[in-house]
Amino acid sequence: MGLVERLKDGEDVLIAEGYLWECERRGYITLGANIPEVVIENPGLLKGLHEEFVHAGTDVVEAFNYYAHRSKLRMIGREDDLERLNRMALKMAREVADASGKLMAGGLCGTLEYKADDPKSIEWVRSMFKARNSGHLHELIEWVVEEKADFIIAETFYTFGEAMLALETIKEFGHGLPAVITLAPHASNETFDKVPLVEACVKLEQAGAAVVGLNCGRGPTTMLPLIKEIRAACKGPIAALPVCYRTNEDSKSFQSLRDPMTGELLKYIDLACVHCSRTDIRKFGEAAKAIGVNYVGLCCGNAANYFRELAESYGRKPEACKYSPNLTGSTVFSEGADADWYRYFVG
Repeated sequence: MGLVERLKDGEDVLIAEGYLWECERRGYITLGANIPEVVIENPGLLKGLHEEFVHAGTDVVEAFNYYAHRSKLRMIGREDDLERLNRMALKMAREVADASGKLMAGGLCGTLEYKADDPKSIEWVRSMFKARNSGHLHELIEWVVEEKADFIIAETFYTFGEAMLALETIKEFGHGLPAVITLAPHASNETFDKVPLVEACVKLEQAGAAVVGLNCGRGPTTMLPLIKEIRAACKGPIAALPVCYRTNEDSKSFQSLRDPMTGELLKYIDLACVHCSRTDIRKFGEAAKAIGVNYVGLCCGNAANYFRELAESYGRKPEACKYSPNLTGSTVFSEGADADWYRYFVG
């Protein structure tokens, strides 16, 4: 069954994202521009990561063509690789999905070039999205369709206007493929063009998105309150894909987190000190399921061991559960006199 049919049948759909950060952590992406050159330069590593996430319980293999649009590749002098990179990413995801019986999705993302207060910018993005020969969203959608994706993800939009443009373009050129549209929440509960995030999700749902919700920006603690409001406002399936960082009321997005020891603003290279624990992820999953989140995943900072926690919290038993932690075999954290003796010395 496809995405829409599964959701209509009451199934939850789990999706592992976070390829960019995990590939960077392993040394295969330049942090900053965040362009997925790994697709061309190290395809074996990327295929292995797809397979790790399948092992950990994802229902969807998402092609890693995030930030693989014309403007980004132009930044690094690789615009000529645009189609090659995208098609390689899509073919690889389709291969892994077929081998494992999973759904495959192709992705679009926010361009960071849409400015709600600049009419020229809006018209330029509109023409870029919709032009048949030069619009990068159109060419991306065309390749997604041709490489036989099951649905299209359009994610990490900071403005409602750009998210709606993406949905309109998918509806026009996507040959009927379902669209999952997610916005990126930051400090405010509004998009950058001043539309309340809950209202934006309702409007996107009414405009024909199969799933609406939030991804990236906020960690579990600060995303969940908004997700509760979206669940109450939207009639259909909703999405929640937080980053795996311990955001809080003082730092609602992971770009505003501070070092717990020094108080300094954390740049991307130093976020490890505020990573979620596995227990944090499990609690997020339990809370999301209780709220009624039907399409759930993890974004930046995700890894296979985190995703296994999420899968288990949704009642799944993926193959990776064979190796779930069992601390009864631990010298330090098991029960009994030997462990008590060891803990006395370790403090």
